[in-house]
Amino acid sequence: MTAWPFDPPISTMEAKVRDAIPAGRYAYEPKWDGFRALAWSGEPRLDSRNRKPLLRYFPELRPALGALPHGTVVDGEVVVVLDDVLQFDVLANRLHPAESRVAALAEQTPAALVAFDLLALEGEDLRQAPFEERRAALEGLAGSLPAPWHLTPSTTDPAVAGRWFEEFEAAGCDGIVAKPLDGRYVEGKREMLKIKHRRTVDCVVGGYRVHKDGDKIGSILLGLYQGGELAFLGHCSGFSEHDRVGMLRRFEEIRAEDSFGDGVRRPGAESRWSGGKDLSWVPVVPGVVVEVSYDQLTGGRFRHATRFERWRPDKDAADCTTDQLARPDGPGFSGVVSAR
Repeated sequence: MTAWPFDPPISTMEAKVRDAIPAGRYAYEPKWDGFRALAWSGEPRLDSRNRKPLLRYFPELRPALGALPHGTVVDGEVVVVLDDVLQFDVLANRLHPAESRVAALAEQTPAALVAFDLLALEGEDLRQAPFEERRAALEGLAGSLPAPWHLTPSTTDPAVAGRWFEEFEAAGCDGIVAKPLDGRYVEGKREMLKIKHRRTVDCVVGGYRVHKDGDKIGSILLGLYQGGELAFLGHCSGFSEHDRVGMLRRFEEIRAEDSFGDGVRRPGAESRWSGGKDLSWVPVVPGVVVEVSYDQLTGGRFRHATRFERWRPDKDAADCTTDQLARPDGPGFSGVVSAR
C-alpha cells in the first residue's frame, strides 16, 4: 500500500477577497458553496479546512474515498445538491451528533464531492508543483473516479470567468476563485483570490437587540414580507458608537408587542448553532426601511451579518418583499460541472 507523502491533518490553502476578476496568468473556477475538505485515500479521511474530521457525518462518501489511488490527497468541497441546486442549509443539517440520524440523513440527502486541486498522487507530493501541473494531474485522475466525484470546471480566459460569475449563481455558486497558474500549494496561506457576489436589498426593521453595554443598539433585525407576513432574514450591526446610541432612542419610541409573523421564520429561536448566546430581542413597528448589502443566502436568509448601506425613508415597507432575493437564471449544478 502506498503511503501518503505527508501526514494528516494539514490546513487548506485559502483565498483573499477581491472586488473584480483579475487578469493575468490565472486559472478561474466556480466558488462552491459547501464544506471545504481534504480527501485522503487508503485509510480514508475527510478533513475540514480547520483540520476537523468530517467523515463520520458523511458515511456515504467512504466508497468515493476508496476509489482514490493509495497515497492520494484531493482538495475539494463536500456539497449537497437538491433539484440541481446547491443547498448549504441542508448540508449544514448533516452535522448531527446522533449516529442514527446521521445514517438516515445519508440516505435522504446524500452528499457529493467536487475536486479542484491535487496535493498528492500515488505517494508523490505535488504541493511544490505549479497549479497548472497539479490541474493536469487532477484531470487525469478525475477521468477514472466514479460518482459522486465531480471535477470543477476551470478556464484561463477571464471573459469566460466573467460569464461564469453571472451564470453559475443560479446553481448556488457564490463567485469565482482565481489561482495563479505557477502557484504552489501553500498550507494555511491566502494565496488564491476570490471574487464573491454582493447584492443590495431593501429590508424592513422588525426589531433590535440591545448592546451588551445596555445603552445602545447592538444590532437591528431585518425582514421581508412573504405572503403578507414579515419574515426574519438576519441582522445588521455595522454602526458607529455614536449612531448606536441615537438609534436606541429612536427605536425605543416605536416599540411594539410583536412584528415578525407567526407563520414565517422569526428571530430568537434556539438551535444547536446558537451556542448559548442571548437571543432576546425587542420588536418595533415595522415601518423603517434600510438598504443593506449581503454576500450569501441560505434557506432564504442571510448567512452572515449584512452591511449597512443607507436608510430608505422614501421606501414603503409593504413593498419590501422576498421577490428581491430571486436568483438570476442560469444552469444548474449539472450544467456547471459539465462546463468547459
